[in-house]
Amino acid sequence: MATLRDIKRRIVGVKSTQQITKAMKMVAAARLRRAQNNVVNARPYSEEIEGLLLRLATPEAVETNPFFERREVKNAAIIVVTADRGLCGAFNQNIIKEAERYIEEELKPEEINYKIYSIGKKATDYFTKNDYPVFEQVTGLFSSLNYNSALEISNKIIPAFLDGTFDRVVLIYNMFVSIIRQKLVVKQFLPVPMEEGEETDNSNYIFEPDQGYIFDFLVPKHLKAQVWRALLESYAAELAARMTAMDNATTNAEEMIKQLNLTYNKERQAAITKEILEIVSGANALKASSQ
Repeated sequence: MATLRDIKRRIVGVKSTQQITKAMKMVAAARLRRAQNNVVNARPYSEEIEGLLLRLATPEAVETNPFFERREVKNAAIIVVTADRGLCGAFNQNIIKEAERYIEEELKPEEINYKIYSIGKKATDYFTKNDYPVFEQVTGLFSSLNYNSALEISNKIIPAFLDGTFDRVVLIYNMFVSIIRQKLVVKQFLPVPMEEGEETDNSNYIFEPDQGYIFDFLVPKHLKAQVWRALLESYAAELAARMTAMDNATTNAEEMIKQLNLTYNKERQAAITKEILEIVSGANALKASSQ
């Protein structure tokens, strides 16, 4: 049975932990505002450039553009985006589980060779420790996230697709939906997926240079924008998950402190009652012996 001193020490320890979780929640909340603004600003550009590609796409342009080339998938690359740190609930674990599911169910390793491009320390540590084929790894990216980070990733993965090293490239990351919700995204990056829709009448437009040139010019920009958006979405989702996790931890610590205080007071009351009983018993014993 725990002594009063043990309970008191535990109360002090839980209060210290609560202060840490509360501070981490405030830091995550402050950073989330900026990250959320960056995501909101990046989404229209990413969506608009994708819409432009749909308007400019013609069967001939798609067929001749190397970024749309469909070929038999023998080698695949998976870009997995996690955080560099933990204490954000199931954020990292969900991404890793989804990557493993995709490998087993969609790629079938016995049929398709694959390699992993891990972004974030958590993904890198997990996949290297478990002997997954990691061909590239990036850590410490989110401490100073900028557009050059997306360019570096794009400039490594896009040429590998064009020269035939990989026949398919897939992005797996968490998309920011709200402070309490993130959405797992598994998206084919290369070859560029082109949704079939209604034919667009461009007869009222004059293109300078020609329509095909503009289409070919926009495709690489579209790919880089997709990588940049994935990084921004993942970072915002990570901060939201950490903020929620630390808020829950702070609340749980408060409940634990209340329970420990209740236990402490009960034990203290029992100890005082015991001492009073011992004093009364001793007094009665002395009184009886003196008679």
